Amino acid sequence: MGKESVQKINKPRAIRRLVIWYKRNSAVTSIVDTAASSAVTASNVAGNVVSGAGSVVSTASNVASNVAGNVAGNVVSSAESVVNTASSVVSNASLIAKNTLQPLVFDPLRRLQNNDNVLERVEDSQSKRIWIAVDGMGGDYAPGPILEGCLEAISRFPINIKFVGKIEIVKDAAEKTGLAELLKNEIENNRLELIDSEEPIGMNEEATAVRKRKNASINVAMDLVRNNKAQAVYSAGNSGAMMASAIFRIGRLKGIDRPAIGALFPTRDQTRPVLVLDVGANTDCKPSYLYQFALLGNVYAKDVLQIKKPRIGLLNIGEEECKGNDLSLKTFELLSSEKSFDFGGNCEGRDVLSGSFDVVVCDGFTGNILLKFLESVGGVLLDILRSELPRGRRGKVGSAFLKSNLLRIKKRLDHAEHGGALLLGVNGICVIGHGSSKSLSVVSALRLAHSAVNHGVMDNLNQLQKLQVLNS
Repeated sequence: MGKESVQKINKPRAIRRLVIWYKRNSAVTSIVDTAASSAVTASNVAGNVVSGAGSVVSTASNVASNVAGNVAGNVVSSAESVVNTASSVVSNASLIAKNTLQPLVFDPLRRLQNNDNVLERVEDSQSKRIWIAVDGMGGDYAPGPILEGCLEAISRFPINIKFVGKIEIVKDAAEKTGLAELLKNEIENNRLELIDSEEPIGMNEEATAVRKRKNASINVAMDLVRNNKAQAVYSAGNSGAMMASAIFRIGRLKGIDRPAIGALFPTRDQTRPVLVLDVGANTDCKPSYLYQFALLGNVYAKDVLQIKKPRIGLLNIGEEECKGNDLSLKTFELLSSEKSFDFGGNCEGRDVLSGSFDVVVCDGFTGNILLKFLESVGGVLLDILRSELPRGRRGKVGSAFLKSNLLRIKKRLDHAEHGGALLLGVNGICVIGHGSSKSLSVVSALRLAHSAVNHGVMDNLNQLQKLQVLNS
């Protein structure tokens, strides 16, 4: 094991120690108050010194009128020296407090925040590398940010990328973004392969366009999964086109009428997100569809989220089983009678992020609105907190200490941290990214794809082939 490997292994240990230090030493938070108090005390002391110095100057002036001028001049000179020293104490008081606290608070938190993914990087690097097909032309900003995210993910996780797109456009984008050399190196290392394709399916095009344009980038990427040349596929392009391509190219699981898009939402417990499905694949649903979504979500929560007994909830306007529209009432009956999972009843909107449920089921119309709403919460919450912080010098000091905490809050609510949603119900692992995805979102989505492959999601989903297909 080389020196570089040893450093990578030791780094997480240092981070763990830092986390333990930060949690157990509650005194750190009191240091802030102590520092502010010390600064005020220093200022008061300095003020007293200055006042005393002024008295000395006044006395010196009186003496000067009665005693020899040389003696008075020395006294005045000494008084001026005291005044200057006191002024220096005042101006440096806050700086001393800041320098005292800097190594104790700011630097450790910065190091902790900048190394959030180190543990994952080291842990994942021990696994076998897998191939993931990426629709490099899908998305509002493709292919530049998509390529950047892929190159970053290759260095973080044990994955290889088959990057699908028009090769000339991809190489031109690599040149413009300064990634040409890195792209060349990864191709030579056999960790990235460029696969040529035709134009992508546009964001405003109908999903059925995938049947007419067989060599569109999403179709080529999906064929790689169908032919076992890749174990998962990712696209930030037209989600309807991706769903249609997945159904036509790799097919649905037997017993599943409609695939669903499952997205992970944050909860109070950052180690336990909630899976919400469907968030956009099916705007009009039947009770049997929602029943099947619950079965799919239960498998995903067990395999990927590692929850032994996931609690399933049905998104509704009230907790009582008599609440809701016709779809909700009939779906409640189906879920209540199912014994293969733990149905926890209706889930109100306020309960989605509470952590009370592990899987929340709803129709795609409602789920998509919920998803888009959540995407705005992080930025709005941060703006509100900033506007409510106190003004003035003390406010600035307090804001400086809170900055890292505010950034972590935003990070927990940032949809880019999750990156993508799984298309559940098709015969392969498909991750759908947001149309505005940039490099961070791509990295997060590829991490999700790797996790799904690594936990054998498809093996357990295939066990659902004997599902009862319900018509209602």
